[in-house]
Amino acid sequence: MKKTWIYAMLLLLCLSITACFEDQDDNTIANTDIKDFVWKGLNLWYFWQNDVPDLADDRFSNAQEYATFLDSYSTPDALFDNLLFNEDRFSWIVDDYFTLNNALNGISKSNGMEFGLGTINGGPDVFGAVQYILPNTSASSSTLQRGMLFLTVDGVQLTESNFGGLLFADNDTYTIGLAELDSTNNLVLTGETVTLTKQVYEENPVLISNTFTVDGIKVGYLMYNRFTSNFDQQLNDAFGTFVAEGVQDLVLDLRYNPGGSVGSAINLSSMISGEPTSNLFLKQRWNDKIQAALSDEDVSRNFVDQLSDGTAINTLNLNKVYILAQGTSASASELVINGLTPYMDVIHIGNTTRGKNEFSITLYDSPDCAYSCTTGINPSHTWAMQPLVGKNENADGFYQYEAGLQPTILLEETVSNYGVLGQQDEPLLARAIQHLTGNGRFGTTTEASSKFRINKSSNLQTLTRDNMYLDSDDIPNIFK
Repeated sequence: MKKTWIYAMLLLLCLSITACFEDQDDNTIANTDIKDFVWKGLNLWYFWQNDVPDLADDRFSNAQEYATFLDSYSTPDALFDNLLFNEDRFSWIVDDYFTLNNALNGISKSNGMEFGLGTINGGPDVFGAVQYILPNTSASSSTLQRGMLFLTVDGVQLTESNFGGLLFADNDTYTIGLAELDSTNNLVLTGETVTLTKQVYEENPVLISNTFTVDGIKVGYLMYNRFTSNFDQQLNDAFGTFVAEGVQDLVLDLRYNPGGSVGSAINLSSMISGEPTSNLFLKQRWNDKIQAALSDEDVSRNFVDQLSDGTAINTLNLNKVYILAQGTSASASELVINGLTPYMDVIHIGNTTRGKNEFSITLYDSPDCAYSCTTGINPSHTWAMQPLVGKNENADGFYQYEAGLQPTILLEETVSNYGVLGQQDEPLLARAIQHLTGNGRFGTTTEASSKFRINKSSNLQTLTRDNMYLDSDDIPNIFK
C-alpha cells in the first residue's frame, strides 16, 4: 500500500507540472508531444535530475513558460541533449524504438566483421584491424581472418574525418582494401580487396567456448561478446559443459564486450562463483526522487541460482577467475569484475577498462506506467530514450571507477601479434595460462606500438554502444 501511494505521488508530481496547462491556453502542447515526453521522462528518472536546473520540479511557473521552453528547441533530440548533465557520456535518444528494441536483443544489421580502428603515427590517416568474425555472415564466407589489416573503403583512404561515413553509415555494402606491414614497419596496401554486405543478424554472444588441460589443470575458456538476455540459456549451456568436463580454472574473455543486460551479468557471475542467493551482488543508486520511493530490498540484487524461466544455473563454484578485459570492455563487463571482487580472486589481464558504471532503462511515451513499459504508448510517434538512471555498487560499496578498472597484469594487444582467439598461444590467454600454472612471472607488462595503437572499436559504434541496461522485468515494480 505504501509503495502504491509513493508511486502515485511521484507520478502526480511529474504529470502535475504540466497537466493543468492545457486548460489555460487554446494553444496546447499537443503539437510538441515528443518534447513533452522527453522532459517528463527525464524529470522523473534521470540520474542527475537534481543537478540539471532545467529539470527541476519547480522550473516552470505556468503553462506558457513550459510551452515556450519546449518550443525553443527545434527537435526532440536537441532538447534531450541540452538537458543532459555535463558528466553524462552515455545517454541517448532514438526516433525508432523498434530498431532500439531489436538492438538490445542482439538483432541488427551486420556484415560479420568486428574490428578496431587506430591512427597511424597520430593521424590523420586511420587503419583497421580485424578482431573477430561472426559466423554465418558475409565476412565468414570471405578470406578475412583475425589480425588482417585494412586501409581503404571503396578505394578511399580512411581518415579521422571520414571513417564514420565510410564504415558506419547506411551503406549496406562496401569494399575494404587490405594492407600489411612492410620491412620498415609501414602499412602498405596489398592490392587485395574484400567486399562485405550487411544483413539483419541475431548475434549469439557466446562466440567461443572450449576446454583444455595444461599441467594437469582443466581450464575452461569462454569468449563472451555482449550481455544479451535472449542468449542466457546458451551461456548456461556453456557452463554446463564446463561443469561436466571438470573445469578447475576459468578464463573469461570480455576484451571486446561493451556491455548489455544487468540481469545477464548477474547470471554469468553466479555461474562462475556459485555464491548463495543470500549474498549481495550489487546495490543500485538512483536519483533522490526514485531512491526515496524504494526499499533496501528494491535496490539490492543478489546472486541467483536459476534463470528467469526457472532453469537451474550451472555453476563452477570457483574462488578465482581470470578475466581478459581492456578499453573496449565496458558497463556490464566491468560490473562482473567489480561484483565478483568482494567474493573471489579476480585476475584481470589486459588493459584499463572503459569506465562506465551507470545503468539505463528504455523510456517510451507511456505516461500511465511512468514511461517504463510498452503498454499505452503514444501512437503518434516512435521516439524512445535510453537515459542513465543509476549506478551500481558492489557488496563492498565500491562503484567509483569512472577512469576504468586497472588490470592486475598489464598486457596490451598488438596488431603485429593478435594470435588466434581460443588457442593457448594467443597472447592474453597464454598469459592467463602462465599465471594459473605458476610458470610465469606475476605482473609482467608489455607495451603496444604507439605507431599502430587501436583506439576505437566497431562494437562501440553500434546503436547500443556500451550500454548497461535493466531488462523490463527488473525495473522496480512500483513503477510498472
